[in-house]
Amino acid sequence: MNLSELNSAEFRQFVQDHLTEDPALLLFKYQGKVTFDLKMAVQQISARQRAAKKLPAWSENPNLLFPASISLEQSSSEETARFKGEGMTGKSMIDLTGGFGVDFFYLSQEFEKGIYCERQPELFQITKHNLEQLGPSKGSEPLEGLDRKFEFFEGDGLGFLKKTELHFDLIFADPARRGNGNQKLYKLQDCEPDVVSAWSLLRSKSDKILIKASPMLDISQAWSELPEIQKITVISVKNEVKELLLSWEKGKTQESREISAVDLGSENLKFSFDPKEEENAAAQLGEAEKYLIEPLSGILKAGAFTLFAARFGMKKLEKNSHIYTGNQFPSEIPGRIFEVIQEIAPKKQEIKNLFPSGKVNVICRNYSIKAEELKKKLGLKDGGEDFLIGTKTGSGYKVFWCKRVK
Repeated sequence: MNLSELNSAEFRQFVQDHLTEDPALLLFKYQGKVTFDLKMAVQQISARQRAAKKLPAWSENPNLLFPASISLEQSSSEETARFKGEGMTGKSMIDLTGGFGVDFFYLSQEFEKGIYCERQPELFQITKHNLEQLGPSKGSEPLEGLDRKFEFFEGDGLGFLKKTELHFDLIFADPARRGNGNQKLYKLQDCEPDVVSAWSLLRSKSDKILIKASPMLDISQAWSELPEIQKITVISVKNEVKELLLSWEKGKTQESREISAVDLGSENLKFSFDPKEEENAAAQLGEAEKYLIEPLSGILKAGAFTLFAARFGMKKLEKNSHIYTGNQFPSEIPGRIFEVIQEIAPKKQEIKNLFPSGKVNVICRNYSIKAEELKKKLGLKDGGEDFLIGTKTGSGYKVFWCKRVK
């Protein structure tokens, strides 16, 4: 990749002038009419469009370059990367799987030294260029100490770690979650690098270890593979689970474990517990009362199914229905709250009489069919202020007409 061409004034201006246009049409319209690499310019426009919500500040920065889609897909958002960086300080940190550098940039902010490792040559070039635009750097000279803010190593991060004599305050890794056939991988040991096999090495070289994992990773599986992990954080953004963070800290007791569900929405809600609390919790079962509560998705991912009811004084509708009920609710309960209007029969004509517009938001939790199937069966589409919640109670499958409590 010729970065000098990509940094030319003409190239940059073209990208900025056409940010809101259709990339495919641009390729057709300007073929043979520009002196720079048109295909690369169009790729930059397409990447910025895809990254606009995830990386708003980065996508608006005209000095930055963007990689292929797969690197953007696994990249953290600015919001989740900033969260990772909160409270992270020290002399030195290293990112073994630097990727597009979003996590590295925000994690390294309060460290005197940050070392970025990446083995894909093109991605390495792009990110090195970007980090030099975003923060202080003195190039990629051989590592001789910790006298420069950013250092860059092109190659395998674990290979670097094995050879270096440096000891780090933090090691961060975001193992690639795609196999050779582009299939998604969920077990830690299947990902690259294999942090499970390298665990002893990671521990010997750092005081803290932070591993970003797939939101699909089973939490019990994570502890099975890495039993020394002390904390697992489920990160959600506006009620959508985005990633898991696995944390280990030297000198911290192994006697207790913590699961923390954090939602980076407008209120930054948090729900933390020891897995033993969930094992020992008891919940009362009961039929639907005035309100139905659906916990935030991060809490459900964390597995606090019984503890949620016990902690907030709610009843569960059924053992495997993670919808909760009560005639009142705490003001700070971390979930979506619905007021029950009435129980209804899921029959098309009855639904049509109640909702002539055909617009109703449908939620199914432990119901006989999925939400999309129920919508199709009843001739509905999402929209409006009304909700239908299909779930199972102690007396069978039921559908409730509800209104969302703001």
